[in-house]
Amino acid sequence: MSASLRRNLPLFIAFRVLFHARFYYPVIGVLFLDLGLTLEQYALLNVVWAVVIVVLEIPSGALADVIGRKRVIVLAAALMVAEMAVFAFAPRGAWMFWLLVLNRILSGAAEACASGADEALAYESLPAADRQTTWPRVLESLMRWKSGGFFLAMVGGAALFDQSLMSPLLGWTGWTPSPGSTVRWPVYATLATSVLCLFVALNFREPPAPAAAGRHAVGRAWQNVIEGAVHVFTSRRVLFLMIAALLIDSSVRIFLTFASNYYRLIDLPPVVNGLLGSGLALLGFAVAPLARRMVAHRGVVANYTVVAVLVLIGLTGTAMAWPWWGAWVVVPLGVSMSMLQFFTSNYLNRWTESRVRATVLSFRGVAFNLGYAAAGILFAQLTARLRTTHPGAEENCIFAMALPWLPAAFLGCGIVLWLALRLTRRTAA
Repeated sequence: MSASLRRNLPLFIAFRVLFHARFYYPVIGVLFLDLGLTLEQYALLNVVWAVVIVVLEIPSGALADVIGRKRVIVLAAALMVAEMAVFAFAPRGAWMFWLLVLNRILSGAAEACASGADEALAYESLPAADRQTTWPRVLESLMRWKSGGFFLAMVGGAALFDQSLMSPLLGWTGWTPSPGSTVRWPVYATLATSVLCLFVALNFREPPAPAAAGRHAVGRAWQNVIEGAVHVFTSRRVLFLMIAALLIDSSVRIFLTFASNYYRLIDLPPVVNGLLGSGLALLGFAVAPLARRMVAHRGVVANYTVVAVLVLIGLTGTAMAWPWWGAWVVVPLGVSMSMLQFFTSNYLNRWTESRVRATVLSFRGVAFNLGYAAAGILFAQLTARLRTTHPGAEENCIFAMALPWLPAAFLGCGIVLWLALRLTRRTAA
């Protein structure tokens, strides 16, 4: 492997860390509410975000396979800078919600462009003969660096948001933040990291691959979309992996979207949110080698069953909402998400040909975000229904009443998927 291509591996890790470790994540739910939005508006913003990804993800992945992965990665980083600028400087008032809709559109477009292209570029940078053994090690390293990045983002973001913490810290300067002024400080910090992310993207090197440009590029991209769709929907193992990953991912993400609301429900202050998020991020250091060993010694169904059991335990714990002690649920949910990302990346790259790699990885992103959009719509409808049947109830009360539906829905869908898998196995036999 040439030195220029070898450099793609640490750049890939740096890009993933900077793109995903965002300082506002530990307080995202309460941040939007503190900006004046309702639970329904917040849920709908996330639906907009997911729909944009669904629309753009597969075309962007197919285009990356045709015109080059680096170009699409640079576009993703530039869109991240734009989305964070809108989020950071959108004025409060009547236009706030619609500017945040624009933020979600830009964010979804950035996510769609990044998803698959960076991973495909890094995978293609490895020597072909060593990919099956080397890629899990790259994923292990990525998981550890992401854990470190999330640790810093969770601690830093929660601290920046918490005015009661920042006021005494800044007291020695003679300046005290005005009430409510720290709400968007985590957003400003993420805007700074988005600029660094763009710098990293510009330093990638495109691996040697057949690429097309000009008037035939779009036609080739759509041909790749068709080939990728055939690969996904005609391969039983790929299709069931996608569905299982979709179910797990959407169930956990709908909770994580409202994690800061859950912490507020169980009486945890904002700074503890960051400590929990950072501690959760550090679990990646332990999960990474465990996931690599599970891939080496256990089958696909066994590995995904372990993940599903962890999710069910965590979601059941959230429904109980024990004050303070309810914080334990983030451990099984965090471990399950780390394992899911590792397993899905490993198996999809192993089972996919080079010419449609980014396209198929984009199908993964579409599946995840279709599930997330559906979960967001259902959760918004559920909270609206609860608000109607319990007039006068506060937001925290409505949120608490909605939580028991998460493990029930996950268990029901899991049973249906298991029965479908058994049925198709018998039919194939």
